[in-house]
Amino acid sequence: MTPLAERNCIHRDPNEGLNPQEIAKFSTELPSWKIGENNSIKHIQRKFKFKNFAQALAFVNAVGDISEEQDHHPVIILEWANAQISWWTHTVKGLSENDFIMAAKTNVLINESIN
Repeated sequence: MTPLAERNCIHRDPNEGLNPQEIAKFSTELPSWKIGENNSIKHIQRKFKFKNFAQALAFVNAVGDISEEQDHHPVIILEWANAQISWWTHTVKGLSENDFIMAAKTNVLINESIN
């Protein structure tokens, strides 16, 4: 099976949300991400720490670039040397495969920025 980071997002039908077993399966591929809930809607999120604001901002801008490329956009909270990224799919009112694809792509970005 193709790794999540190498897949592309597709537009989802409102019935294509993930069930708990699928969420658990995809979560094993992204152990640094946490499943949370906001207003009864599941999302996947991770907080990233940087040395300074400029590094955090550059990372957030890179996340924005891949979000535009994939037409799938996160909630981003940017603070001085921190960025929190949360993914969820509006059309399914919860998590879809797209969210895990984008979390994996975000991991690639952070690994590239560290190296």
